[in-house]
Amino acid sequence: MSAIAATPLRRGILLAYASPAFVVALPTIPVYLHLPTLYGVEMGLGLAATGIFLLLARLFDTVTDPLIGYLSDRFPLCGLRRKPWILMGAGLAGWGLVRLLGPPPDANGVYLLTWSLVLYAGWTMVAVPYMAWGAELHPDYNERVRITGWREGTALMGMLGAGGLAAYVTETAGAAAAPSAVAWTATGLGLIFIPILLWFVPERTSARTVENPLRLKKLKSLLDNALFLRLLSAWFVNGLANGIPAALFFLYLEHGLGVAEDVRPHFILVYFVAAIAAIPLWLRLSRNTSKHRTWCWAMILACAAFAVVPALPAGAEAAFMLICIFTGAALGADLALPPAIQADVADYDRWRFGADRTGVQFALWGMATKLALAAAVGLALPGVDWMGFDPELPSEAGRSALIVIYAGVPVVIKIFAIVAIWKFPLSATRHTAISRRLRQRLTLSSPGKHR
Repeated sequence: MSAIAATPLRRGILLAYASPAFVVALPTIPVYLHLPTLYGVEMGLGLAATGIFLLLARLFDTVTDPLIGYLSDRFPLCGLRRKPWILMGAGLAGWGLVRLLGPPPDANGVYLLTWSLVLYAGWTMVAVPYMAWGAELHPDYNERVRITGWREGTALMGMLGAGGLAAYVTETAGAAAAPSAVAWTATGLGLIFIPILLWFVPERTSARTVENPLRLKKLKSLLDNALFLRLLSAWFVNGLANGIPAALFFLYLEHGLGVAEDVRPHFILVYFVAAIAAIPLWLRLSRNTSKHRTWCWAMILACAAFAVVPALPAGAEAAFMLICIFTGAALGADLALPPAIQADVADYDRWRFGADRTGVQFALWGMATKLALAAAVGLALPGVDWMGFDPELPSEAGRSALIVIYAGVPVVIKIFAIVAIWKFPLSATRHTAISRRLRQRLTLSSPGKHR
């Protein structure tokens, strides 16, 4: 192992890299949860029209991921591939966020669509290069888990911070002021954290010397990368398994457990706190075993916790709180470990195909995340309806159907992800060998090293 690989990143660099994740995550809940009510009800646009405009924006958000990934890989600006895109995207995202969550009284559907497109374009220009940059920040197998752990843990804290800020503003200034307050807070923090990121965190661009432009023009050759497809499939399947209970969470709390409305946010808080607290434990375990096997154990833990849910009687709030702790802990692994594995797969792609497509791969990663969440909602809500659950007149059979889809279906789906990843061949030893060969190729291709 090289001296560079053996030297961990300083905590100051890690903090500078991870802190923007807090800013990006801060407005996520207001954008996804409050926009339908804000424009459909309060602004008088109507739920149907609001839904159509938001759907168009989400479709745009999905298809722009590979475009930004490709552009950031192929077209560096001022010699840098990631920083310029993040700078431009942060400006767009802040502008769109403030306008979208603080609309004027005469805002209409065109206004909603326009500023949604601006926000999503900015978010993509930040998120895709930011993820790819994290993969390129350090070549070491274990250090990459530390990088993603800091980033994803900080993002979870951003989501918690959004909830706390919204609650405070609601109590002091009213619920209508909360979304705009979150938007301005995120924009203000972005003006601090994004410059720190761009100034203090190095961007390693030496990998560009192994690019093969002819191969880069054939992005479909990613289909030849079996490791990438295997990991991406497992990521999508696990995201689908996580998205189904997320879509049904409040329905289960109300009709499955009979939890009072004012108590329900406590379960969400415990869930995310457990995810943050568990990340260091998963990082340590991955160093002693492997990243892919540790991820499998986390998914097994989630399956075991969900398997208990059908046996819970109504009112078993303490038992379900414990389940939230275990599934939240598993979420910490879901967020921290797979992106670190994907960083290793990007190294394999450069070695095997001679093309640096890290940005494109993380763009497809982002697309898979969005599609998994969309599919989860599209399957979960119609599924419980088809199986006879009626929230207006819930029957015992309907309640049982809700519980089966909420807890049983995700267990079955996660098993497929576990099987796909359990014997994932890219171990620490193999990745070290690939890294060594990449360095040798880089040395041979450098000017003056050979004649």
